[in-house]
Amino acid sequence: MENRKPYDYLIVGAGLFGATVAFRARQAGKRCLVVDRRSHAGGNVWQKDVAGIAVHAYGPHIFHTSNPDVWQFVTSLVRMNSFINSPLAEFGGKRYNLPFNMHTFEQMWGVKEPDEARRIIDEQRAEVVKQLAGREPHNLEEQALVLVGRDIYETLIKGYTEKQWGRPCSELPAFIIRRLPVRFTYDNNYFNDPFQGIPIEGYNTLVDKLLEGADVRLGVDYLRDKPALDALAEKVVFTGSIDEYFGFRLGHLEYRTVRFEDEVLELPDFQHHAVVNFTSADVPFTRIIEHKHFTCFGEDVLSNPRTVISREYSAEWKPGTEPFYPLNNERNTRLYEQYAELAKAEKNVLFGGRLAEYKYYDMDKVIEKAIQLPI
Repeated sequence: MENRKPYDYLIVGAGLFGATVAFRARQAGKRCLVVDRRSHAGGNVWQKDVAGIAVHAYGPHIFHTSNPDVWQFVTSLVRMNSFINSPLAEFGGKRYNLPFNMHTFEQMWGVKEPDEARRIIDEQRAEVVKQLAGREPHNLEEQALVLVGRDIYETLIKGYTEKQWGRPCSELPAFIIRRLPVRFTYDNNYFNDPFQGIPIEGYNTLVDKLLEGADVRLGVDYLRDKPALDALAEKVVFTGSIDEYFGFRLGHLEYRTVRFEDEVLELPDFQHHAVVNFTSADVPFTRIIEHKHFTCFGEDVLSNPRTVISREYSAEWKPGTEPFYPLNNERNTRLYEQYAELAKAEKNVLFGGRLAEYKYYDMDKVIEKAIQLPI
């Protein structure tokens, strides 16, 4: 008789990718064990309760998608609210609307007609194009100047980007900012996707429903106990850092990380908006998040006399800190490709998710990839 293992799948990582794979596997009648080294499930979409307010512990997560199948999948599990992402940027004590649109241009130049805004941008772009003398932009600074001109670049892009990546814009690759949303209408909706919102019951409820029926073990370090855990399942789905899986044998992939300073304030409303970016290099943090604005609208904001804000700081990743954003330069791209070749040779191991694929994914793309994974 065949000696069948206790589980069909061992899923390493209880984030959105791993949880979605577990849901699909359970629907197919498979037995799943999900492990995560953190003390909570949900990965970076996990929310914590602070002063009665749902706080996005790893930064704001606004679900948005153009894929009706993904939207239907998510809304079959949780109800979504009507939150529309429309961040603000603050520079020199003045606030500007994002993405760049007619509100932004009126705030910056006092213009009210699209043709006036286009003329100013085109004049500033033309100066940079002339300096490039026919060659393609070599770095992010040149690329941004070609796209939107000097005023917008220096006010709303340069300082924020350099804080975010920890490098001068002139040393960052152009592809990071190859496209910038510029609208000549009064439209503050940051995303173009037709479906957008935040789970009314919170992301924790979404993840809990995805993990229903699976065995979940938290505070478990898979790589430390790999032989014993591998022996429990026929296949492994690994969602952690691909270079860590292979013991960093080819070197470390590089990331940017972020840290958050949470503060409970004894007032009902602090900045009157969910997210405000601070684009000046003189301000050490990149943005302030006021969490109650993700779920409270209008006068409902005042129902809780306290509010919670998080100041977000960008920093260089080093081993032991949380990897957030892959640094997709030539060196890291080549290194990831080498690790991906090693991954192909791993028997009965599937790699997926932002860390395993060394790629930044929006939440809808994470779910889409997990749905497409062969089970």
